[in-house]
Amino acid sequence: MEAGSVANTLLSGACVLFTLGMFSTGLSDLRHMRMTRRVDNVQFLPFLTTDVNNLSWLSYGILKGDGTLIVVNTVGAVLQTLYILVYLHYCPRKRAVLLQTATLLGVLLLGFGYFWLLVPNIEARLQQLGLFCSVFTISMYLSPLTDLAKVIQTKSTQSLSFSLTIATLLTSASWTLYGFQLRDPYIMVPNFPGILTSFIRLWLFWKYPQEQDRNYQLLQT
Repeated sequence: MEAGSVANTLLSGACVLFTLGMFSTGLSDLRHMRMTRRVDNVQFLPFLTTDVNNLSWLSYGILKGDGTLIVVNTVGAVLQTLYILVYLHYCPRKRAVLLQTATLLGVLLLGFGYFWLLVPNIEARLQQLGLFCSVFTISMYLSPLTDLAKVIQTKSTQSLSFSLTIATLLTSASWTLYGFQLRDPYIMVPNFPGILTSFIRLWLFWKYPQEQDRNYQLLQT
């Protein structure tokens, strides 16, 4: 086996391993909901947007014939759907959750209808679908910036997950390299914000360590 082929296999494996590791961080929320039979302190929207993102990238992977994208996003979509169903089971206000789910799924179905029915040229469809996936992924990576501003304001990193930060950094870096290897800007470019926000989070962990957070909170009481 050539060195280039080995490198390709290792990079593909890294993408699968790190991404599934990032998706599995939701298992702690799943365990919490099952044990307490409540959804307190569990955010629903990240499950839903990640599921839509997985389904979009799955379509791109199928159209491109990329096995790495197909495997990762199939497992990711299954996990996120499981999280959504468990959340819906224990959520007391199901109407709002169902409305959010129906709205995003409706947008997703309209998008699929457009790409698969109104864009007959496969190359054009691949480019437009890749652009949609890229924009959606970038918006997901940039959406927590308001939470980071709150961390700076409160001088507390209690709301941040260190393990998720590391998982996001490794995942974003591996997909950036994978996109560079394939010369696919739709895979490479949207993962730069993930690297950037991960480094910002790591800086915040260094600036406001959680031991310091506890002391700060004691002083405020």
